[in-house]
Amino acid sequence: MTIIQKLPADDTTCGWFHLSPPRTPNAPHMGERRVPWAIVGAGFTGLALARQLATHFPQDEIVLLDAQEVGYGASGRNAGFAIDLPHDIAADNYIGDIATARMVLKLNLLGQTALRDLVAQFNIDCHLRASGKYQAAVEDRGVAVLDAYRQGLDTLEQPYTMLEADTLRDHIGTSFYRKALFTPGTMLVQPAALVKGLADSLPPNVTLYENTPISTVEYGAQTVLGHAGGRIVTDKLLLTNNAFGMQFGFLRGRMLPVFTYGSLTRPLNTDEQERLGGRDFWGLIPADPAGTTLRRTHDNRILVRNSFSYNPDGRSHPHYLKRFAQRHRTSFSRRFPMLPDVTFDYTWGGSLAIARNHQSRFGKLASNVYGALCCNGLGVTRGTAMGMLLADLLAGKDSDLVDFLAAFPGPNRNPPSPILDIGVRLNLAWAQFRAGREA
Repeated sequence: MTIIQKLPADDTTCGWFHLSPPRTPNAPHMGERRVPWAIVGAGFTGLALARQLATHFPQDEIVLLDAQEVGYGASGRNAGFAIDLPHDIAADNYIGDIATARMVLKLNLLGQTALRDLVAQFNIDCHLRASGKYQAAVEDRGVAVLDAYRQGLDTLEQPYTMLEADTLRDHIGTSFYRKALFTPGTMLVQPAALVKGLADSLPPNVTLYENTPISTVEYGAQTVLGHAGGRIVTDKLLLTNNAFGMQFGFLRGRMLPVFTYGSLTRPLNTDEQERLGGRDFWGLIPADPAGTTLRRTHDNRILVRNSFSYNPDGRSHPHYLKRFAQRHRTSFSRRFPMLPDVTFDYTWGGSLAIARNHQSRFGKLASNVYGALCCNGLGVTRGTAMGMLLADLLAGKDSDLVDFLAAFPGPNRNPPSPILDIGVRLNLAWAQFRAGREA
């Protein structure tokens, strides 16, 4: 028997969650249930897997479990960028190997198209817009990244517009940045509203149980998932719970639970909107991966996201929130000096499952156990696509994308603690320091 020792415990202060349409969570599981399929993790990947699996096996009962309420975890805490382009931060030009980049583009477009179609089909109120994204720089090092990225996009034959400081200011209102590269294919979304809407529109042969943390697992011809209110016996266990997959005995010592932090301002009043100027809805990511992400939302709030912490237990640690809210205030003031009185309504943290080699794990993990794990911070589109394709794999439907994902060896092994803990924290601190004014 495997004992699950660490469970998700996110903070209660996520602005996306509290500003998204309210919903009544599904009841936790109670008693005993036997099903052909059980999925653990109801984020973007698990929801996509459940939906696609239900299409392939319409007569089968599918159980989808989450330890928390849907929208409360990582899928509802990100910055809300559904990115189409390859985003390989390990490559100098964000593109890397061109053949791999073309497959990643195809993968991301699969996830993006699926989300757009579901939002339209079920009228999900999540403010999804095909707004594109700005990747902006203020330091020389960041400008060099944009120039390299432009060359990579030329090789990939993807459209972009390079914007100098004066033109960029007309788009986003601030003159802080020297240059930006605008790519039109990104969709922006209120992530908690999207994931809640996806959960409330699942097919009828999918049963979602929320607030049902698994405490024990027994592997065998069937897998038995134990929890405080009973147990679920399943023919096949499917893991879409990212770093918590390590608690189930898989990829132990191979994923890094890293948290990043965001703050949302109060809504800008009419005078503040006029002082800011620019477009009314946009998203900006930094040229330096350790820099600051910004968004102007549908309700005229500004999102600021930066700063990282390494939380090996995968749980939120509230003492980081006060520290990073102060850092967000500094970043905001540098970029928006015309808005000195705008305060933050919310500050929160959200987890990423990262591998040192930036690879995911897709496919069979053990007898009757499969997974789609470690999205490396790209879970909106990539996670959605991975969930869909894992269902295709289980249904015996081959494709070039299934083969592409299955071919990767997965996350590499990490050094042991405390060497790992010290090394990760030093690397995060150095990255944030090196980002300079991009942070």
